[in-house]
Amino acid sequence: MEAVELLRVLGNKYNAEILRATNEPMSAQELSDELEIPIATSYRRIEELTEADLLELSGREFSDEGRRTKVYRRNVDALEFAFEEEHIDVSVDDRPEVDNSLADVWRDLKAE
Repeated sequence: MEAVELLRVLGNKYNAEILRATNEPMSAQELSDELEIPIATSYRRIEELTEADLLELSGREFSDEGRRTKVYRRNVDALEFAFEEEHIDVSVDDRPEVDNSLADVWRDLKAE
């Protein structure tokens, strides 16, 4: 994604806060509750950040009500922008992959 588009995405209300909050996987409802934003906004921002490859579906977990919900985790540890005379440079520090062995075991058990 181009630097200007990344800046546009990050400039949208709540997107930076969602990235900060998703150091650990969180559901749309958890983000809505923690950031005090409407659930519909939470879903829209998750979709936007996922399309920008800044957020990823981390898995599915059980909610307190016993429903399976999608949880999301940010893909990046840091973004750095440099404003040059004729262009904008961006450097991205990707996050390492995290294995969720418990989720993998549960998924394997459900598949049998």
